[in-house]
Amino acid sequence: MSDQSWPWPAGAATGIGSLPGTDIAEAQRIVLGELPALPHLPELPARGPGADLIGRTAGFLVDLPVELYTGRWRVAARPGKDLRRANDLMERDLDQLTEQADGFTGPVKVQAAGPLTMAAGVDKAIGGRLLRDPGAVRDLTDSLAEGLRGHVADVRRRLPGANVLLQLDEPSLPAVLAGHIPTESGFGAYRRVETATARDLLRAVVDVVGAPVLVHCCAPDVPLELFRTAGATGVAFDLDLITQLDPLGEAIEAGLGMLVGAIPATPSATGRGPSGETAADRVRQLWDRLGFPRPRLARQVVVTPACGLAGATPEYARAALTAAREAGQRLYEV
Repeated sequence: MSDQSWPWPAGAATGIGSLPGTDIAEAQRIVLGELPALPHLPELPARGPGADLIGRTAGFLVDLPVELYTGRWRVAARPGKDLRRANDLMERDLDQLTEQADGFTGPVKVQAAGPLTMAAGVDKAIGGRLLRDPGAVRDLTDSLAEGLRGHVADVRRRLPGANVLLQLDEPSLPAVLAGHIPTESGFGAYRRVETATARDLLRAVVDVVGAPVLVHCCAPDVPLELFRTAGATGVAFDLDLITQLDPLGEAIEAGLGMLVGAIPATPSATGRGPSGETAADRVRQLWDRLGFPRPRLARQVVVTPACGLAGATPEYARAALTAAREAGQRLYEV
């Protein structure tokens, strides 16, 4: 275990993905400036449909076009203006990454929704979520895996010196596993997806994309063992929501990388800014409680904000990324 390595440098910090605002050039500058050890491709959902988590990811689907209908994404007969907008926004984002990170060597992270969250967030053409149809979920997963494989390859071509990491965002996964995704009427819920099935769907993406995969899930019941057995390299979570230490300790012992959300995603009630020192102390205290050796801490752990920063002010978002970087550096100095 002491010889294990992770695809980021010791003391690294990164962002979960989203930032406030609509200026991708400025957002990319901030990320590259504040997170030089592990920058990511920013997401700006304030730009509207196609920049949201589901629409942005839908642009990667292969031979599975989607469209907006009454404010929801659904399967479409053919590609249309909604899909073109999502693809145009992504192309603009990648062009900025290519320009600003020219010559970059090191890990760089891109993000997309995972298959379970997509199945819960996209409707069938005839109504109802894709989640209701196991065959449709499998088709969606295969389409997503192929599309993300192409996306990773595209980023690798644009940044030939970079090591591309893929983050799968699965905010809906705990509700999918618990059978808590509501039907269209709101009076019922879709049948729960078995853990083994969810694991196999995630594994189908992990095995195809050709890059280390991290899974992000900000929930109290993060299914760490599911992510590990699906082949994930790391998991991103909100430190404030972790209550069960035994599964976390088991995941760390098994070698799962930890992207620890130790920086609040929004300002505190007191208005106090985020603190890298406080975040580093919290991570150290957790690590010590779990009984792992300090020298391993900065290698296995990446410090992040607790979740995406789209709901923060631009000033706070930048301060949060700065605090994450400072926290990572402090962990490296231990």
